[in-house]
Amino acid sequence: MADERLEAIPSPAQGVGPIYRPEGEKPTATVSKDIPYENVHVLPQTPHMIRDKRTGRADFIFYSNRIIRLLVEEGLNHLPVVEQAVTTPVGRTYLGVKFEGKICGVSIMRAGEAMEQGLRDCCRSVRIGKILIQRDEETCKPKLFYEKLPADISSRWVLLLDPMFATGGSATLAVEILKAKGVPEDRILFLNLIASPSGVADFAERFPKLRVVTAFIDQGLDEKKLIYFYFSLFLISSLTGCYHTGILSLGLVILVIDTIRCDTQSPK
Repeated sequence: MADERLEAIPSPAQGVGPIYRPEGEKPTATVSKDIPYENVHVLPQTPHMIRDKRTGRADFIFYSNRIIRLLVEEGLNHLPVVEQAVTTPVGRTYLGVKFEGKICGVSIMRAGEAMEQGLRDCCRSVRIGKILIQRDEETCKPKLFYEKLPADISSRWVLLLDPMFATGGSATLAVEILKAKGVPEDRILFLNLIASPSGVADFAERFPKLRVVTAFIDQGLDEKKLIYFYFSLFLISSLTGCYHTGILSLGLVILVIDTIRCDTQSPK
């Protein structure tokens, strides 16, 4: 009888893990739009915390930074490597791989600066350049205001950083600037938090040798050529109609939008 009672008690591990439900009963999430380009790579879909308007500021910062680090790690996976044998502390030979070359980051200011710390967390002492591009409010075309890049950038692999990718105008101009500096197209990796399907498709066709690594491809653009997606309650409840780069804290953690534009006016 005791054995029968023990068999009837469910295991503590029962009901958890990825295979606890039949395939048809597993929970699903909104996923990225399918983009049929080999040079576009999308992270596994887990951005629901930063998309929830109920997410608090501290959680928003934490999970945004975590996704940025995942983007950097995935970008590093696309760098070429060579085999290298090392000796372990116990005297064994271990055959691994090693990246031979130099990398640098280039942030498209101002939003791209929010991704710099994630790059530094993964690549200690990495060189980081800056490109300041702003969109003309009337023509919606990008304009270069400032650039400061490593002198030897033509010999480096470049991780181009910009969290929002709507029409792709700023990123396109940034790539053209890098190519004019002597950086081969196939040595540029564009890291991005969220992209529009039309923008990333045009970008992938324009630069077929460049690789795009993004966390999410959203549903599309609105009539103002802005991504439908907005991060967290800070945009929904406080900044109506905002776009371009907003900074959420003194630590340069971004709300990730495009130049702050608020419908509410300050009191006179």
